[in-house]
Amino acid sequence: MSPATHMTRPQTHGILVLDYGSQYTLLIARRLREIGVYSEVIDGRCDRPPSGFNVQGIILSGGPDSVYEEGSRELPKWVMEFKVPILGICYGMQLLVECSGGQVRAATKREYGRSSMHTLKASGPASCLFPLTPVKQTVWMSHGDDIAKIPDDYEVAGETDDHVVAAIVHKTYPIAALQYHPEVAHSEQGANLLKTFATELCQLPLSWDGKARVDALCRHIQDVVGSGHVLVACSGGVDSTVTAALLLKALGPEQVTAVFCDTGLLRKNEVEWVSEKLKVLGLRHLEVLRSSSLFFTKLQGISEPEEKRKIIGGLFIEEFEAYAKRHPEFTHLGQGTLYPDVIESAGHGAGAKVIKSHHNVGGLPDKLALKLVEPFRWLFKDEVRTIGLELGLPEELIHRHPFPGPGLAVRIIGEVTRERVALLQEADHVFISALKEHDLYHIPWQAFAVLLPIKSVGVMGDNRTYQQTIALRAVTSSDGMTAGVAELPLSFLTRVSDMIIRRVNGINRVVYDITTKPPATIEWE
Repeated sequence: MSPATHMTRPQTHGILVLDYGSQYTLLIARRLREIGVYSEVIDGRCDRPPSGFNVQGIILSGGPDSVYEEGSRELPKWVMEFKVPILGICYGMQLLVECSGGQVRAATKREYGRSSMHTLKASGPASCLFPLTPVKQTVWMSHGDDIAKIPDDYEVAGETDDHVVAAIVHKTYPIAALQYHPEVAHSEQGANLLKTFATELCQLPLSWDGKARVDALCRHIQDVVGSGHVLVACSGGVDSTVTAALLLKALGPEQVTAVFCDTGLLRKNEVEWVSEKLKVLGLRHLEVLRSSSLFFTKLQGISEPEEKRKIIGGLFIEEFEAYAKRHPEFTHLGQGTLYPDVIESAGHGAGAKVIKSHHNVGGLPDKLALKLVEPFRWLFKDEVRTIGLELGLPEELIHRHPFPGPGLAVRIIGEVTRERVALLQEADHVFISALKEHDLYHIPWQAFAVLLPIKSVGVMGDNRTYQQTIALRAVTSSDGMTAGVAELPLSFLTRVSDMIIRRVNGINRVVYDITTKPPATIEWE
């Protein structure tokens, strides 16, 4: 199946976000979708807009480049020729300024974090983005360059206390540019600005909601699959579970078979838990592949994270392929691939950087006889959860913490063995169980334990120990693209540490990871 077929978008019109390398780019698209407006992200260097998508507005993201440096990313010619409303953010603002005859310079004082902006009276069509009430607002800055001279066709709509140009509008066209990031929650009027841009300048209705998503995706599935039979790759996580439920709704139980691959890299009692919960969906056909011996054999001696991911991804597909060959009635493979998975695996445009490989993105061999159906390839995690609730799935499934496709292999630093997996399973089970027992499970977006390749000296009773170290990780987030540290009570963490050391033979030290994303990723590998 061609990429254009299996990547059919759920909506054919909306706002296009051009990515220039900002850590916040996907956050822009997500904020728009939260508002109720469909949006997509493409590489900022694309020489044409995506075919089949009715672009009704364009947002230019921030990025690390300086427009005056050789080799910096440029604004494609088609953007200004498109005659739709445009919003430039940070680097996007500087691109608009440069192409319109203004000047950008290295700032005398770089701004990172909260700043205060005063709105000024402006008269252009985009001035509606900057109401004079409140006159002063908090905005989130992240830039090393600023505007030395605005173009003649623009006027200033906002500036900081230090008289740095923070917002400009075109005098004639619905074009605005911001030095700050409205998509970041710390910009107090940011959501209102994006909503006004979408509804008043782009004239878009707020029609991207739970029911609209379900209806659009069901139509997509029916168009792609037709009278075929789908083999759904289930892991027990939110994404694959909701994928199975949506396929059931769109096609009916006779066209859907769920296959759960027991890699040996899952959480404690995961196989039994997943098998039981999948029955809730009304699946008539569920198969469990017992494949742990194969995975442990292939991972022997492997410690490099990307190599582990690729081995697991390849084996995962091979196991499903082998099963499918024994059952020629299958025509399609269903996967719970998400939009952030595609972006992190550099699947959204030429020149994009790989952050980490996802086994369900670009990992299908050419010889695979099945066609792909990936209804969530354009969606964020929170949108998938909304669909799950719309479909009536139980809360314990929908609000379960995310779990990586490669399983515990990327939570074991170094070589993966049965013994190390068993240690991590026990420690992770203690941590997650304690979160639930103390009514803290809802605080982190994701929480888990990591087994480190570090031994340290300890004392148990009167005896010296030299054993393994466990790191606990708990983060707050909304979609996994950025993450903060969950501030769990120290008394709770101390208690969990004590429980792990007492109950898990082989662990004598527990640490807590307090690193945000960025600079770290949520998973350790």
